[in-house]
Amino acid sequence: MIVLHARPSPGFRDAVDAVFGPGVVVHVDEAAPLDAVAPDITALLHVLTPVTPDFIASAPKLKLIQKLGVGVNTIALDAAQGHGVAVCNMPGTNSQAVAEMALSLMMAVLRRTCFFDARTRAGEGWSADPSELDSVGEVAGRTVGLVGFGHSAQLLAPVLAALGAKVVYTARSRRDAPYAYWPLERIVAEADIVSLHMPLTDETRGAVDPLAMKQGAVLVNTARGELVDAARLVEALASGHLRGAGLDVFDREPVAPGDPLLALPNVVLAPHIAWLTPETLVRSLSVAHENIRRLGAGEALLHRVV
Repeated sequence: MIVLHARPSPGFRDAVDAVFGPGVVVHVDEAAPLDAVAPDITALLHVLTPVTPDFIASAPKLKLIQKLGVGVNTIALDAAQGHGVAVCNMPGTNSQAVAEMALSLMMAVLRRTCFFDARTRAGEGWSADPSELDSVGEVAGRTVGLVGFGHSAQLLAPVLAALGAKVVYTARSRRDAPYAYWPLERIVAEADIVSLHMPLTDETRGAVDPLAMKQGAVLVNTARGELVDAARLVEALASGHLRGAGLDVFDREPVAPGDPLLALPNVVLAPHIAWLTPETLVRSLSVAHENIRRLGAGEALLHRVV
């Protein structure tokens, strides 16, 4: 049994049927437990709901956990390895969508899109205090620091450069790229915009301190919420130390209604959907289908993590 644990849109369901065949994949809502189907699952198409050691232990036929995306921090990798379950991801399939979302968040923060949208809808588009316009800005002329230089950052960098930004990056090693390599500490301290594109690991958790960022800088996070200390981020935004932030990810998801980030006017928010476009889903499902074919044929799996 192949199970998709998600809350798919009608278009996503149609794409699943187009790639795998009608009725081949069983859909289980992401909010529902997998207990009822666990004994029969052979392959799990995983999005965000954590794959726990208990679930893995309860699924004796499970052979493959296929992440529809890149980050595998929501999968109990040690448990998977201990039970002989392969874990695969799919680097590159969502890079275009994430790069575009990061750019859109930068623009929305700099141009205060949400603020002016709300005023315009209320019929007050021209009545804002003129000082509000003093806090908008352009990408051009700013230094944008890309923290992590994988597929999405590599797509984003030339677009930012074409708009007139100075692009710098940091990564585990220097790349053959026409951009300056800066250590993380320098990017955090000096960049006007810091955009996060690195995975969440024990080493990267809490790696970016918003209060150590440049006064008036912008933080964009389309990677993982736990890369940044949430309390310090709220403090940096509420105090005006940061101009603003564009966030698609959070340390706890979904975001609780009382989360202080929701009350801040200088934040643009999205519910972890940077990766989620119909184009990404088709690319992702094609990789998943190929890996399940390979699993049945006893062939080497694509992008195997465990």
